[in-house]
Amino acid sequence: MDALKLELKKLIIEALDLEDTKPEDIGDDIALFGEDGLGLDSIDALELGIALRKKYQLQLEANDAGNREHFRSVNALAELVSSRA
Repeated sequence: MDALKLELKKLIIEALDLEDTKPEDIGDDIALFGEDGLGLDSIDALELGIALRKKYQLQLEANDAGNREHFRSVNALAELVSSRA
């Protein structure tokens, strides 16, 4: 699972063009959205969703209430990807 988390961190950095961020700068359980964490916003969520769809063939529904939880942290994303693989 550690390899998947590293892969997801790299995907976040590349998809969102976070030039000054390294994978080790993103904690596994740090909030991806909001001021307390990485500081991503709703546009970033869309871009990240597209990147996840392309890389992992994930089908995420826009109205799915679980999306907020899935995008909470790298750990949550890793659980989502591994559960749908």
